[in-house]
Amino acid sequence: MTDAFCSDCKKLTEVVFDHSAGDTVCSECGLVLESHSIDETSEWRTFANESNDNDPVRVGGPSNPLLTDGGLSTVIAKPNGTVGEFLTSSLGRWQNRGSNPDRGLILAFKTIATMSDRLGLVATIKDRANEIYKKVEDQKSSKGRNQDALLAACLYIACRQEDKPRTVKEICSVANGATKKEIGRAKEYIVKQLGLENGQSVEMGAIHAADFMRRFCSNVGMNNQAVKAAQEAVQKSEEFDIRRSPISIAAAFIYIITQLSDDKKPLRDISLATGVAEGTIRNSYKDLYPHISKIIPSWYAKEEDLKNLCSP
Repeated sequence: MTDAFCSDCKKLTEVVFDHSAGDTVCSECGLVLESHSIDETSEWRTFANESNDNDPVRVGGPSNPLLTDGGLSTVIAKPNGTVGEFLTSSLGRWQNRGSNPDRGLILAFKTIATMSDRLGLVATIKDRANEIYKKVEDQKSSKGRNQDALLAACLYIACRQEDKPRTVKEICSVANGATKKEIGRAKEYIVKQLGLENGQSVEMGAIHAADFMRRFCSNVGMNNQAVKAAQEAVQKSEEFDIRRSPISIAAAFIYIITQLSDDKKPLRDISLATGVAEGTIRNSYKDLYPHISKIIPSWYAKEEDLKNLCSP
């Protein structure tokens, strides 16, 4: 029992909850304080084979519209004991005869889910990658190709389409051994196949340096003020004609901001955190250096601080 304020008793009283009617009743005067309330506690029941099994699972997984049967097929479990051996010999044969046509898709979706979890991607990106792979698989033209590279490429394209891009190196780190070149070839193949199916080019979304900035800053270990300055600088840099890849621009700005702060980071640490080579960061820094006074926020660094930066 818990305490609640009763309007008749004019004080806090102990109340009794009637689970069958959903009523909250005052224990002193019998006034119904709340009626038809929703019981939010778990209503699990055990439907396990073994009596001592406390597994509360009573339903299967969620339906998947990408699978033939919606992912709601039934699988006969193997019982234990001597009777189980007899049942397994007969029921197991029937189970194998009705082989699941979506077995390959299920394994592919599990691999995509594992890669998404390792990269910390949201469910919408994982679902988009599943849809892309299903479209490619329906064309029956991917036989003989590197499956890991194909799945990684689907995830890369899904990240681009959901405006949450990841670098090829990041995708490659969870691609079960697939190389950057293999993922690149698989990406071109998927884009080509989807373009032939839809009759138009596949929209993948543009990549901006700001898309990588917060994640890269977190990898480097920058404080909030430095992160804010880096993001403002990246936004301002889009007004200038800097012909470098967005990833290298983001890495170069992180290098500049850290050199202007008290917690300076060596170039090697920034290279490891962003996946950009040290030479590429230097070249990007060289292109950004003439515009630094117009790009770096004035509240973060003064003119004297900018002059103390090493020249490229």
